[in-house]
Amino acid sequence: MIGNLLIFVPMLGFLMLLLPSFRDSARRLALFFVGIEFLIALIAYGLNYSSVSDSLLKIDYNWIQAINAHWHLHVTGVSMVLALLNALVFVVIFLSVEKNQYADKPHLFYALGLLMQAAMMGVFLTKDAFSFYIFWELSLIPIYLIGLMWGENGKEKITLKFFLYTFIGSLFMLAGFIYLYHHTALLNEKGIRSWDILDFYQAGKLLTPQQQMVVFWMIFLGFAVKVPIFPFHSWQPDTYTNMPVQGTMMLSGLMLKMGLFGLMFWLVPVVPTAVSEWQNFVLLLSILGVVYASFSALVQTDFKRMLAYASMAHVGLIAAGILSNTRQGMDGAAAQMFAHGVYVTGLFYVVHLFEKHTGTREITKLGGIRNLNGQFSNIFLIILLGSIALPLTHGFVGEFLIITGLTQTSLVWAIIGGMSVILGAVYMLRAYQKMMLGDVVKTNYTFGALEGKDKWSLFLIVFVILFLGIFPQALNIFTSANINGLFAK
Repeated sequence: MIGNLLIFVPMLGFLMLLLPSFRDSARRLALFFVGIEFLIALIAYGLNYSSVSDSLLKIDYNWIQAINAHWHLHVTGVSMVLALLNALVFVVIFLSVEKNQYADKPHLFYALGLLMQAAMMGVFLTKDAFSFYIFWELSLIPIYLIGLMWGENGKEKITLKFFLYTFIGSLFMLAGFIYLYHHTALLNEKGIRSWDILDFYQAGKLLTPQQQMVVFWMIFLGFAVKVPIFPFHSWQPDTYTNMPVQGTMMLSGLMLKMGLFGLMFWLVPVVPTAVSEWQNFVLLLSILGVVYASFSALVQTDFKRMLAYASMAHVGLIAAGILSNTRQGMDGAAAQMFAHGVYVTGLFYVVHLFEKHTGTREITKLGGIRNLNGQFSNIFLIILLGSIALPLTHGFVGEFLIITGLTQTSLVWAIIGGMSVILGAVYMLRAYQKMMLGDVVKTNYTFGALEGKDKWSLFLIVFVILFLGIFPQALNIFTSANINGLFAK
């Protein structure tokens, strides 16, 4: 029941916003639907916490009998946590929209956002590979259209590159899923095939090492492009920079979590022999991405582009935690997926406020903003400290566990991963110093008081960063149980 609501509520909002009669009230209607979605996600959290019967959290019925595809949703564990993140981030995204920002077609932007929210909910909640692929591909359409319609200069070429990278990668993933689907027939005497995730786990273990290797690379490519993992990253910096800031929040705060979630539940447990065989190589790719993105961030002058590289570095470390295939690494990755989604959304919100108040996001053209708005300066600092994993912020919990997990695989990977945290502190604090401290740059901008919607959105982000930094068990209690189940299979 809860799973259906989490998918169909935003889908209903998408359909309503396409009707002419609702276009004049598009903003209010969109905020209503994301507010209801957030409330449902909180109810799902409460139901998990109270350990109620699975009847409210799980649904499973035969959807397409010809291929035995099931509508199988389960709102629990990491899936529930990412559903909560999805609901939270979209509230912030829609609040960040200015009244005239999408003045030509605001209803269409909100409709596409709700469609994307519904599709990503499906990715996080479904336990059926066929449904997973449908939701995966569906999520690509709205973000492609958002970039194409409201992106900056060169949007046609940049969004096409993004679309082709992710679409082609997902075709490899589909091929791997189909291969596993046919091998599930070996699990029963009647030769019935299944798309169920648990049957995929069993079928994967029956494959020869050579077969596992083929399936591993087919599925890995689909997820590696989405994350992105080096060297499948070249679409990311331009796309993040070119997108309207709300589109960038969707990509960085949520969409890349689809790839990380896929690595955790649809790859590592499916072909364990191939993961062990290729572990050092894919860890090398992940860590190379962390190092490359960190040094690239150091030389950026556009704050938005710097954050694009910073995001790539952070998710590369999360991917390394997952591919370490250790309990601590996966626990840390689960915590860091939520933490990253929150603080990166806050950082891109700050980019939006820079553009709104000063007309620029160039680091060298900003300065002394703390003297103009001390409250904003303090909020920005807390979000930034969360991003560099300061103790008592949620980012610290995830990165500490990831690096602990990496030490069990290789001390070298752990040391390099730890160095990325130091580099992150360097480029983030240096940018903060240049933009917020010192004298006001000799330009015409001012930085007045924050609007109510901006202030409360940032307060919400700061609250989550600090609360989960002090009480990480509020989420870890669910993700750890889920991950322990993976290692018990």
